[in-house]
Amino acid sequence: QVQLVESGGGLVQAGGSLSLSCAASGRTFSNHNMGWFRQAPGKEREFVAAIRWSGGTTYYADSVKGRFTISRDNAKNTVYLQMNSLKPEDTAVYYCAADKTPFRPLRRYDYEYWGQGTQVTVSS
Repeated sequence: QVQLVESGGGLVQAGGSLSLSCAASGRTFSNHNMGWFRQAPGKEREFVAAIRWSGGTTYYADSVKGRFTISRDNAKNTVYLQMNSLKPEDTAVYYCAADKTPFRPLRRYDYEYWGQGTQVTVSS
């Protein structure tokens, strides 16, 4: 059974940093694209960042570009999201996601596996 477990969320002041981790189990995702999404209260879930299975290509939402960095450690079956210069509008539940099909081109949508989410709250 595939499981994605996020950790690292919490409360931080504006301008601060947080680092999220997503540990995958049940199968190896070293050949699968992975991404981060977020959902703020009353809003739809939105794309944040994605990283290709090889780690060589990354995509970011315009709202986080230059502040967030996605990375992965295939040996640990883990993907990370380093978040710097956080803003109150970054407050949301952050979800890790994995593409079910290996070796696909990197995308900002259609991820089949999802974690339960971790809350990130940025105070002003």
